[in-house]
Amino acid sequence: QFWLMTDLLYTEKDLVTSLKDYIKAEESKLEQVKRWADKLDSLTATATQDPEGFLGHPVNAFKLMKRLNTEWGNLESLVLSDTTDGFISNLTIQRQHFPTDEDQTGAAKALLRLQDTYRLDANTISTGNLPGVKHKSHMTVEDCYELGKIAYSEVDYYHTELWMAQALKQLDDGEESTLDKVTVLDYLSYAIYQQGEIERALEYTKRLLELDPEHQRAKGNLKYFEFQLEKQKKAADAETEKQKEQGTTNTTEKKKVKKRSPKTFSLIPERKKYEMLCRGEGIRMTPRRQSRLFCRYYDSNRNPKYVLGPVKQQDEWDRPYIVRYLDIISDAEMERIKQLAKPRLRRATISNPVTGVLETASYRISKSAWLTGYDDPMIDTINQRIEDLTGLEMDTAEELQIANYGVGGQYEPHFDFGRKDEPDAFKELGTGNRIATWLFYMSNVSAGGATVFPDVGAAVWPQKGTAVFWYNLFASGEGDYSTRHAACPVLVGNKWVSNKWIHERGQEWRRPCGLSEAE
Repeated sequence: QFWLMTDLLYTEKDLVTSLKDYIKAEESKLEQVKRWADKLDSLTATATQDPEGFLGHPVNAFKLMKRLNTEWGNLESLVLSDTTDGFISNLTIQRQHFPTDEDQTGAAKALLRLQDTYRLDANTISTGNLPGVKHKSHMTVEDCYELGKIAYSEVDYYHTELWMAQALKQLDDGEESTLDKVTVLDYLSYAIYQQGEIERALEYTKRLLELDPEHQRAKGNLKYFEFQLEKQKKAADAETEKQKEQGTTNTTEKKKVKKRSPKTFSLIPERKKYEMLCRGEGIRMTPRRQSRLFCRYYDSNRNPKYVLGPVKQQDEWDRPYIVRYLDIISDAEMERIKQLAKPRLRRATISNPVTGVLETASYRISKSAWLTGYDDPMIDTINQRIEDLTGLEMDTAEELQIANYGVGGQYEPHFDFGRKDEPDAFKELGTGNRIATWLFYMSNVSAGGATVFPDVGAAVWPQKGTAVFWYNLFASGEGDYSTRHAACPVLVGNKWVSNKWIHERGQEWRRPCGLSEAE
């Protein structure tokens, strides 16, 4: 999607050029009309001071006839002439490539997803102060309002409040806007009410009525909110009376409830773990385990290709064992892969665990393409490199998959291997389960975009020209559930990866089966 949006940037640049040409034509037309008006202004001023004397000159009489009969007609034609043709036809042609309402809503949702995952406040996003940005971009009051409106239409009152409050803040700070505070306050008070905070909703409603005392909905809401607050107060008073009569209070019990022991990492819901790891928090590597992770020059069991030129290999994690290969794919190879993939990129699909059918899903937002040696012999060279370094058979592996994640692009926690409850996962391939995963990082990402393993608290960050590798199955063929992983949303930048899913068939002698389940 990232490179498709690049095309849109050039489309917009072309439209701006076209718009400037239209402005020039319109200015030139106005200039001619202005010159004509100035000339006639002085002429008629002189003529009307002494009409008889002026018309006593035969040339003046002739010129008056000519002006009124011909020249005013020409001026009318000039004023009516249409200079919009070029611009409008260009706009009409380009409009077929424009994004739809659905695209705009998708982009807004991506922004809200990033806001939650990376714990960004609305002001940070609006002022463009994101980590690693080259081009700062400010959001206008209208931008903030639009985002709030999209959240509102999705019945997401939490984000409606955040973005309407930001729009209001910018208006209060004196930003020029076609929007008025009344409209923003209307949304804001309703979103706050929907979240159960009637007192704050009432404050904003009062502020709205100060600006527009005749606002019908606000007048109705004011009465309703006051009634609800009175009702709550009476209920609270009645409860207090009841407790006094019983001679007990719940304060001690409340205190006890609050004194819960802090949650251990394993008890935190997966979604929270995923978001924490994406932010670089909660990584569970102890100094003792860290001391057992090494880097080395690796010749892949004295493989002839690597005896004289071993590759750089480093341990990223111990359980599951994840290794990274550095400088393992050249810039030229990465560029060629991207070139080949771009025209083939489609919205990535997932395998439905029940039916086994491929379909798009909201939790996998990226574009992907598959490349083979038929597309370019270089792909065969890369596949051979993976075989040489892993010692695994590539004939039964899936083709090389290229994925592009634009801003907000992500792939939520998933397993690469088929579980026991989905026996038909890779049945049609006839090559057994996915034994291992090899993942090339083909770009650096300014912010976000890590690969995280929520169950074990691991995070692997993109580094251009490197690749990571891990086994999804134990030697016994049992699935290693600790390899459940996710691609964090890209906050700033553009993430290109390519992966090779390696299957069990053909590995019988290369990675012999273990005798116990845990091997």
